Amino acid sequence: MVKSAAASVRASGKRRTAEGKGEHIPPFLTAGITSSCSLHCAGCCSFSNHATEDKVPSGQLTTEDWARLSAEADDPGISFILPAGGEPTLRKDVIEAAGKVRNILFPIFTNGMFLSRRCYDLFDDCRSLIPILSIEGEKDRTDMRRGEGVYDCLIETMNALHERGLIFGASVTATAENIHEVTSDAFLKQLSERGCRAVIFVEFVPVTEESAHPAPSEKERACLSREIDRLRRDHPEMVCISFPGDEKSSGGCAAAGRGFFRINSHGALNPVRSDRVMRRKRNGPRTSLCP
Repeated sequence: MVKSAAASVRASGKRRTAEGKGEHIPPFLTAGITSSCSLHCAGCCSFSNHATEDKVPSGQLTTEDWARLSAEADDPGISFILPAGGEPTLRKDVIEAAGKVRNILFPIFTNGMFLSRRCYDLFDDCRSLIPILSIEGEKDRTDMRRGEGVYDCLIETMNALHERGLIFGASVTATAENIHEVTSDAFLKQLSERGCRAVIFVEFVPVTEESAHPAPSEKERACLSREIDRLRRDHPEMVCISFPGDEKSSGGCAAAGRGFFRINSHGALNPVRSDRVMRRKRNGPRTSLCP
């Protein structure tokens, strides 16, 4: 982590130099390394937008392509690359190539279903690879959204990571149905005791009329913001991040190249929120970000 902090300082200096020359370099790159996923989570925006498929799609970037992109990202000062999907651990070849790029941190957002001893050995050797496990709360809530047996698999994975002394985080989709559960001291204590050191709260936003009911109301979003502030005070051993809530304190939307940009599995650059912006224009200001 000390080495990563030093690399981050150097990268920040590169970005400041580029900014002085009129060139903006975002610190985050989201790498959609695959369009395949093993789960069908309720309300998933990626499946709804046909960006994710059950089968392995043709024409995806190769291992060599992603290795080259990761190495090139270091030069202008990108500090974080977020391997995403689909389910990124379906491309272990790309994850292994990422581990060779030591100046960049790789938070890997994963459903946890494909983490094995091989992965744990890789995370042990390459501490710049940090798994971020998606969880919806306790067992009933997680299995209801992600599928039966997913919660038990996640707990088993967390315990295995903890036994190896490996740092990991959790990604929580905050809905009207689970806000109080996922911000409770009991839930955070369980994560902390298993070695979780970062929790990322992502507000659920629907992409279809049928999935609109879990979206938090303005009152519930305000409650979520207050609870996250409290958790930051009560759980200093963990980093709590709210998205898009924390964007307000950093000057607004960080997507579309301002804070991060995305390359999808076929090599196209995505503005990330173009479809959200269009939906906001049609439906009003409620829509902000899909998990």
